[in-house]
Amino acid sequence: MTWPQISYVAEDHKGRIVGYVLAKIEDGSEEQDNNKNGTPTPTHGHVNSISVLRSYRRLGLAKKLMLLSQEAMAGVYKAEYVSLHVRKSNKAAIGLYRDTLGFEVEKVEKKYYGDGEDALSMRLSLKDS
Repeated sequence: MTWPQISYVAEDHKGRIVGYVLAKIEDGSEEQDNNKNGTPTPTHGHVNSISVLRSYRRLGLAKKLMLLSQEAMAGVYKAEYVSLHVRKSNKAAIGLYRDTLGFEVEKVEKKYYGDGEDALSMRLSLKDS
């Protein structure tokens, strides 16, 4: 299944793609929550990937892409929250997610990436968005 309403691209004045956010919706009826108590996980969004060309960074594009995706997750799919993973060493991205967008670290996932680096699992409530 695809979710085109929650994935966006940013283009420059010539129509070239300079950034994107790719996200999906996880339906709670298909998975169980992390507490293993058998209750369904609420419907939520998950950001799989976000990127902005180096020469277009620090212009607010990543923030805008994230906000557009989050608004669609809540508005179209009634998602309760959005989650994502970020490398523990990616200080710029962590700053965007935590300080600018309000995400909180839910947990550290050890050796999440193929090279053995840990990931921060982050989450933001979309209620009242």
